[in-house]
Amino acid sequence: MAVCTGDQGQQSLRRGSAIVPAVLQPVAVGHKTLSDYTHICGRGLIEEIRELARPLKGRRVVHVSATAFGGGVSEILYTLVPLICDVGLECEWQVIYGREEFFNATKLMHNALQGAPQDLDEDQWRTWHRYNEMNARELSGGWDVCLVHDPQPAALHALVPEKAHSWLWRCHIDLSSPNIATIERLAPFLSGYPEAIFHMAQYVPPYMRANVNIVAPAIDPLTPKNMALSPEDAAFVCSQFGIDVDRPLLCQVSRFDPWKDPLGVIDAYRIVKESVPEAQLALVGSMASDDPEGWDYFNATIAHADGDPDIHILNNFNNVGAIEVNAFQVHADVVIQKSTREGFGLTVAEAIWKGKPFIGGAVGGIPLQIQDGVTGFLVGSAEQCAERALELLADPSLGRALGRAGKEHVRSHFLMPRYLRDYLRIFGRMLGV
Repeated sequence: MAVCTGDQGQQSLRRGSAIVPAVLQPVAVGHKTLSDYTHICGRGLIEEIRELARPLKGRRVVHVSATAFGGGVSEILYTLVPLICDVGLECEWQVIYGREEFFNATKLMHNALQGAPQDLDEDQWRTWHRYNEMNARELSGGWDVCLVHDPQPAALHALVPEKAHSWLWRCHIDLSSPNIATIERLAPFLSGYPEAIFHMAQYVPPYMRANVNIVAPAIDPLTPKNMALSPEDAAFVCSQFGIDVDRPLLCQVSRFDPWKDPLGVIDAYRIVKESVPEAQLALVGSMASDDPEGWDYFNATIAHADGDPDIHILNNFNNVGAIEVNAFQVHADVVIQKSTREGFGLTVAEAIWKGKPFIGGAVGGIPLQIQDGVTGFLVGSAEQCAERALELLADPSLGRALGRAGKEHVRSHFLMPRYLRDYLRIFGRMLGV
């Protein structure tokens, strides 16, 4: 069995004398060591994790998701999976197969579950189910726990419940006010899971009959995106993208998605620029394989910028990776996440872990991370966002105070070892150890 470091190339299965391609692809995640986090999180938490893991040693766990890059789910799994391995379990992460027709349908589903009015048509629902059937056939069996992430592969449990002893559905999106037609169509698949995890209690639909666990996500402080980066190194990186570190910089890091409201961020920046003409804006995002709509919104964002040379719209196709995001956040005078809907918003924790003053939409999981006026500011409009940004630009000491308080809040609540501990507690209860 491949654990933790499976070949990302396509596997194959033998059926009789024929070799056919396997659908699910294991993701190579490398190695991480829990003890490396001791100086950040404290010895007590690390020892608690090892105690929880001891009776689970050798148990087989598989995570199933839609993509291996381009969003918070994949960023979490690149750390969580190797840490689960490090404490003695056998853990693998597999990505489902899907073509454009499938991801077009699931992006529509994702938006509808967060409240968009358009539901999938019958052909799109059939496409979703057909790809789930295909992936269910190719999912290997014998797992102690199978964790299915988000709605894209949500039918797996209903189709092949025998392939794992215990099943867990992990929801990463805001289901507090979904499109009724969409959630009712999806409900039979979700309610069959014996266990589920949500970011917040407000996201749990009333029909969920499973044991519901509330576990907020977390960031890895040791990844290139979040590790300590010197101002000099960060300045060098920023200069490669035309950003002047001697001028005020506003920055939002997120997918190009209507719920992240990059157009509203541009509107707020324009208000700021009326009073601070030297201000710059960086909108930075990663384009994901399961988000075909992302390119449309990326282009809409460029159009809304209208050629302003001080608006830098960047993504991973511009060679923007983890180090670059780190550098932009290190040199930002204000970091923004002006979402209008948000499952949790790992970019919030990432920004304030760097001690930066933060402004975010008062939606979803953002208020869980931000105490308004203490660890950052919460806003409800472009005008409010601009007002708070101007306040922070005029009073750098206020920004430093918010940043310090925010970083300690992240240290206590939103770092990866705490997340690992919560999962081990759930595994132990599910498996009776």
